Amino acid sequence: MKFKLHLPADKFNLPLAPMLDIALLLMMFFVLNLKLVTPQGNLDLNLPISAPNLVQRADVNLTDIKVGLHSDRNGVLTELTLGSKNLGNDDAAFDRLNREILQIIGRPGNPLTKDVEIEIDADFETQYRSVAKALSQCTGRIDAQPKQIARYVEKIRFAPPHKPKA
Repeated sequence: MKFKLHLPADKFNLPLAPMLDIALLLMMFFVLNLKLVTPQGNLDLNLPISAPNLVQRADVNLTDIKVGLHSDRNGVLTELTLGSKNLGNDDAAFDRLNREILQIIGRPGNPLTKDVEIEIDADFETQYRSVAKALSQCTGRIDAQPKQIARYVEKIRFAPPHKPKA
């Protein structure tokens, strides 16, 4: 068996292109998988003290408003209530409801009414027409001159339905 002791220099050829390809692929792999995480925690910010509030808010605590619609077995409205106050059962009762709500909130678009909520508690038999009138009167009114809607309260919800009268 014959062994060569050394190779001549001109015969030894190292392929550089595949090694460079592998090196570049490894670099791209590490760069794409690198996740730079910004440190979170105390940032030591020195902010100026805020200026005093120029708008003085009145300490008016507007509570939620309850509107009740009571009807007989046939669905005819017998009583329209605002809280514990009876407003009647005719068409003028809905106008009185609108005026009473305006009196409670002060003026249309009052920013204090942002959190006020009206709850409409209608009997199961109440006709849809009466509920729709109460809903529109609680929402606001249409101003005659600019023909725009003056909103009173944005949040209106319905109480859970009661069982029908036997």
